[in-house]
Amino acid sequence: MNRLIIYPPAGPSIRIYQQRSSTIRVTFAVANAYDSPVRSISTLLYLLIATLCGGCTRFDAFNAISPTCGDRRAANLSFGKLERQKLDVWTTNSVQPNAKVIVFFYGGEWQAGEKWDYRFVAKALAARGFVVVLPDYRVYPEVTFPAFVDDGALAVRWVHDHIAEHGGDPTHVYLMGHSAGAHIAALLNLDEHYLKTVGLDRSAIRATIALSGPYDFTPFKIDEPLFNMRPGGPIDPQIEPVTFADGTAPPMLLIHGEKDETCAISNLTSLAGKIRQHGGQVDTIIYPTRGHSGVVMAFAWSFSWLAPTLDDVTKYVQTH
Repeated sequence: MNRLIIYPPAGPSIRIYQQRSSTIRVTFAVANAYDSPVRSISTLLYLLIATLCGGCTRFDAFNAISPTCGDRRAANLSFGKLERQKLDVWTTNSVQPNAKVIVFFYGGEWQAGEKWDYRFVAKALAARGFVVVLPDYRVYPEVTFPAFVDDGALAVRWVHDHIAEHGGDPTHVYLMGHSAGAHIAALLNLDEHYLKTVGLDRSAIRATIALSGPYDFTPFKIDEPLFNMRPGGPIDPQIEPVTFADGTAPPMLLIHGEKDETCAISNLTSLAGKIRQHGGQVDTIIYPTRGHSGVVMAFAWSFSWLAPTLDDVTKYVQTH
């Protein structure tokens, strides 16, 4: 299935720039800010909070205006011996026994990110009745590929062994990630050796949802060292999720913004095509007016109008 969702129509945009070390990068692209009074107010509220935050991390403004509805967080649970091998488990007071489990890997170009920044994603999914796991993982320059994927496998092992203690069903575990996190989730789903290394097989994964990820890509020059590449050298096929698309993996849902200039839409079409070519199961959803960040920003309560990401993910998990 390939659904093309026109939501919402194109319009003016606001760009907010976030500085990371010495490089200026576009962190958010809030499109269609003036399509309606509600959208205008939510955008202005975000801008106000972002301004007042000063030294806030890049998602603090989203989290500041995300509602709290009986959230419960089990924090900093260790899935390994190292500092960044910790995870949080998010639920609500009304969670049902044996709830489905979503493990969300955040993005950050394999070089940055904190699970605490993405609590707006966890809260949104937990409010839909899921048990949500947010792992940290080691990043460059502390480690290079494939250490961050290895950490993802260790997190899945922990979930398999312990999630029942938090009300989750270990037979219904779904992987999910955005950007670099989608790359990690896709490799865990497609390359069976990662889970075998921690004593599992891919039957431990019910399905995987990948948002705006790189699956068939040439690393940016700045990212070559983290993939152990020489400048201008050949690309290691082991870093490419598309290499392992042989039709035998658990089902996947690929969601992408057609206007993504960080991870081009060709990543989705290439991976989906390869999976289908081999008879595998894959659904795709494309948001024509969205770029890279808007797909995950839509989990924030005040920016849910950006795209129906939360509804699409909820429906997919409930039906798989």
